This record gives sequence, structure tokens and C-alpha cells, in this order.
Amino acid sequence: MAAESENLTLVQAVRDGLHTEMERDDDVVVMGEDVGKNGGVFRATEGLHDEFGDNRVVDTPLAESGIIGTAIGMAAYGMRPVPEIQFLGFIYPGFDQIVSHAARLRTRSRGQYTCPMVIRAPYGGGIRAPEHHSESSEAMFAHQPGLKVVIPSTPYDTKGLLTSAIRSPDPVVFLEPKLIYRAFREEVPTESYEVPIGEAAVRREGTDISVYTWGAMTRPTLEAAESLADEGIDAEVVDLRTVSPLDEETIVESFEKTGRAAVVHEAPKTGGLGAEIAATLQEEALLYQEAPVERITGFDTPFPLYALEDYYLPEPARIEDGIRDAVEF
Repeated sequence: MAAESENLTLVQAVRDGLHTEMERDDDVVVMGEDVGKNGGVFRATEGLHDEFGDNRVVDTPLAESGIIGTAIGMAAYGMRPVPEIQFLGFIYPGFDQIVSHAARLRTRSRGQYTCPMVIRAPYGGGIRAPEHHSESSEAMFAHQPGLKVVIPSTPYDTKGLLTSAIRSPDPVVFLEPKLIYRAFREEVPTESYEVPIGEAAVRREGTDISVYTWGAMTRPTLEAAESLADEGIDAEVVDLRTVSPLDEETIVESFEKTGRAAVVHEAPKTGGLGAEIAATLQEEALLYQEAPVERITGFDTPFPLYALEDYYLPEPARIEDGIRDAVEF
């Protein structure tokens, strides 16, 4: 008998993943600004307060450091908190708690304590939001040992990766691409399941170039790849899904097949994860390389307001140009 499923958007898959794990494990607690009675600014926690009550769906003050710090204490004593930060651009007051305490708790206590918590945050641009609402600063967290950083791009992966993150014994930063929260639907099993953290997914197989991406950039990258196929360029698209730890095996295996690479991300170019991927390819597969690695990214500026937002974000035409540059080198 086929497993039951629902046709969900990405944000609905977040809510379904939270609900499934809260039903399964009484230690799972959701907390954050407006996550309770209001259901969250994007309604990702809608209805959870009615079902699980004040003790497990906690409306907090507007204090990111306090939200994260409280969750760390709860995690150290055996609970599995899932704090939400309304937008990734609001997380910086809690950054000290994350890198100084959550990421180090296992090492600092020599394994006596772990920190099983998931920090959820919508990230990225494209929704015409004000300042501080559109950051894509995943590289900051990927640089910190002790943290896992997960970024889904489909509803199915969202629920499965969130389940894996909640069950992880160590802290996970779970970044949700809000641009595609409601962009499309996909069949998602109603039962509990896990998508492994640290495993990339090849979304499109190809032979001419490997294009690495994640989050909201996966869809325009696939669109660009399909368009270039009409020109005879066969691009392989690899959705990393987890940016820390990187799935180096899949990254290198794809590059050894194609000999060319491009990386697409909406964060600024300098210090972005595209540089880490390029360095990995140099270290592990230099003799396969036929062209410089192209980085198709946001610009090294603060994220712009509405008039320039579409220009800032990599879109299919700019992605196509970058892929052509690598293939035609």
C-alpha cells in the first residue's frame, strides 16, 4: 500500500515537520517571537499552539540573544528546543550565544553535555522586505566548527531535513529560503522520515559543467540549465542541501565528470561559500579542471531595497552567462 502524502508548499512542510516531531517527542519545544497564538510571521507554526499549548509553543520577548541563550540551557538539560528567529538578519544579537556556547558545548564539557537544538530562520531576498530582512549570511555559520548548516530547496527535503536536524545531538542552523516558501507544491509523506544531513542531491545530470547551488537559487539554476540545453550545453545541477558539512564526495565526483564548474549563491561573492567549493575542487580534483570556476553571486554590497533587488539576485539570464563563460573558456 502506498504511503499517504500531502501536496505541500515549503512553509507548510516546515510546519508539518515540526508537528510530526512534537507528536513523537515531548521534549521538542518551539519558541520565538509570535510563534504561538499568531502562528509566526510566515505562519510556519500555525495551529501548533492550539494543539500543544503554552508549555511547548512559547511566545518569547523580542530578544534574540535571550531566545537562543534560553534554548541552549534547555538543550543542555535534555530538551530539544527549536527556536525561531523571524528573519536571518535579526540573528546577530544572538550570534555570540550560537558561536560561543551552542557550537562549543560538547567540546567545552568534554562530551558531558550536548546541545540538541535547531535554530530556524527564514533567509534570503526577493520578497520586497525592508532592511535586515533579506540577508544570506550562511557562510558565517558554516565557518564555525560545531554547527551544522542546512538549507532545503524543496518541500520534501524541508520536512526530512528538519526531522534529521531535530533528532541531531548537536546544534543545527536551519535556513529556510522564504522566496520559495509558497512558490510551488510537492508531495510530502504524512509519516515521519529523515533526509540525511550532509548529502547533496543531483537535481539535473549533465556532462559539460557542474553547477553547485542551494536554497532559493536552485530553481533559477535549473531554469538556466534547461535553457542552455537548447544551445547544446549539458549542465549538471547539484543542490548542496547542507552547506556545513559539505558533501565533498558528490561535489568532486560531479566535477571529475564534467571538468568545469560554477557556483550560484545569493550571498555576496567575497568570503562566500563559492570560494570554499572552488578551493575544494582545486585540492581534490585539480587535474580534472579545464576552466576557472565561475562564481555567480550577489554583489559585495548591503542587500538593496526594492528597485535593485531583482538586479542583485542571480537570475536565469545571469546564471546562463556565467555557465557559458566557463564552458567556452
